[in-house]
Amino acid sequence: MNVDSVRFQHLLGIEGLSREDLIFLLENSQQFVEVSQRDLKKVPALRGKTIINLFLEPSTRTRASFEIAGKRLSADTINISGSGTSVSKGETLLDTARTLQAMNPDILVVRHRSSGAAHFLSQELTRTAVVNAGDGMHEHPTQALLDCLTLCQHFELAPSELKGKNITIVGDIRHSRVARSNIWAHQLLGNKVTLVGPATLVPHEFADEEAFGGGVRICHTLREGVEGADVVMVLRIQLERQSDNFIPTLEEYTRQYCVTPQVLEGAAPGCVVLHPGPANRGIEISSTLYEGTQSLVEKQVTNGVAVRMATLFLLGSRGRKENV
Repeated sequence: MNVDSVRFQHLLGIEGLSREDLIFLLENSQQFVEVSQRDLKKVPALRGKTIINLFLEPSTRTRASFEIAGKRLSADTINISGSGTSVSKGETLLDTARTLQAMNPDILVVRHRSSGAAHFLSQELTRTAVVNAGDGMHEHPTQALLDCLTLCQHFELAPSELKGKNITIVGDIRHSRVARSNIWAHQLLGNKVTLVGPATLVPHEFADEEAFGGGVRICHTLREGVEGADVVMVLRIQLERQSDNFIPTLEEYTRQYCVTPQVLEGAAPGCVVLHPGPANRGIEISSTLYEGTQSLVEKQVTNGVAVRMATLFLLGSRGRKENV
């Protein structure tokens, strides 16, 4: 693994990466898949390094996989949640981060409710690499990486060959950092992206050239949106944000946008389904589909560890040059 090829100090988003950067990250992630299949699931790659996972929003999959990734690389891994920090006493995010940096960690993995939080910290911390584990409605880069890696494996394609696919993303696009990172990733790879959902949750601005460079199709009818899709990514309907009346009722949303095996009859042959989790079963996706043969959900979770191992290894084992 040629860590000298990495030209960035932090992983803050997919936006700003080149196609070559994205493919490099995916290729290196694939190399770590095998480590998690061993009886002894540990390598000494980051022995002596310290990783702090600072999660100021709830998380199961991302937090656990970053912790497992760090430990499988033999790094000293520390997990801190919002209720376990002085942020809960009124301390600023910057003061918390500077306090942690004073303890000389090598990598800070941060999840925060505010868009731009990871980028802000990357500008202020001079000795610590920052990994964005999800910031507000901005990005979730490692989720997009694991989604793309899962598709490479399923279609038996090298990352450079994952192109020309029809990717449909369904649901709460407006609030989704997962959607944004995946749109950037598939634009770089050369796939066609369709966004599906009610107009209140799929703003027409997403199709503008100023947003993602153009080329994004928007559709407000589910069956039309999944027609010919090779991949359907279903997003969690963010119940905590629906008090703002983005949808009339959950029942109405489910009636029009719940993805089921019957809905996918119009998709391309061999269409597969992704979901970043956690899923609201029976609201945005049926249990039958979530657990069915078209679902790659468990594979996504497995690949999350490999992607995060690759990210931590690449940032923790080389000299640093510039931000992305």
